[in-house]
Amino acid sequence: MARLVYSAITSLDGYVEDVEGRIAWSAPDDEVHAYINDLERPIGTYLYGRRMYETMAPWEDVFADGDLPGLTQEFATIWRAAEKVVYSRTLYEAATVGTRIEREFDPEAVRALKEAAKRDLSIGGAELAGVALKAGLVDECHLFLQPIVLGGGKRALPEGFRARLELVAERRFRSGVVHLHYRLGS
Repeated sequence: MARLVYSAITSLDGYVEDVEGRIAWSAPDDEVHAYINDLERPIGTYLYGRRMYETMAPWEDVFADGDLPGLTQEFATIWRAAEKVVYSRTLYEAATVGTRIEREFDPEAVRALKEAAKRDLSIGGAELAGVALKAGLVDECHLFLQPIVLGGGKRALPEGFRARLELVAERRFRSGVVHLHYRLGS
């Protein structure tokens, strides 16, 4: 069975966006970007909410330019090769190939998708990941802690969520970013 993986770049105090919804502070440097590319390479399917999908969709065309820096081009290639499932009640047409729209996030359908998948799945966006975490669907969590405190914004992990975590790996980068890889307990 494939794993469902949640990855997020967060502030030290656990936010993926600041109070104005900005994420520019989270841009990875080359060392972190190369590491993220390695983590994303085995992903066969991305699960997104509408907002995260719209954030990522430019990787299909805008970032398909062969003149992009190597790591950016590599990520674009990895992203375009994966299937995408977007959960949205308002989006009726996908802007990217290999993408299907689902009206509701159905935990049983995601369990079936995990069982049938030959490659791992990734869930993107804190809100959708929060639903999957609470449903017990997420197998692993990769948090990239940026050396910044935002004091508020959108939380990386849902309010009230409790779980036992097993630390699988950790890595410190020259920029001060720390990667924490956890397996969620059952």
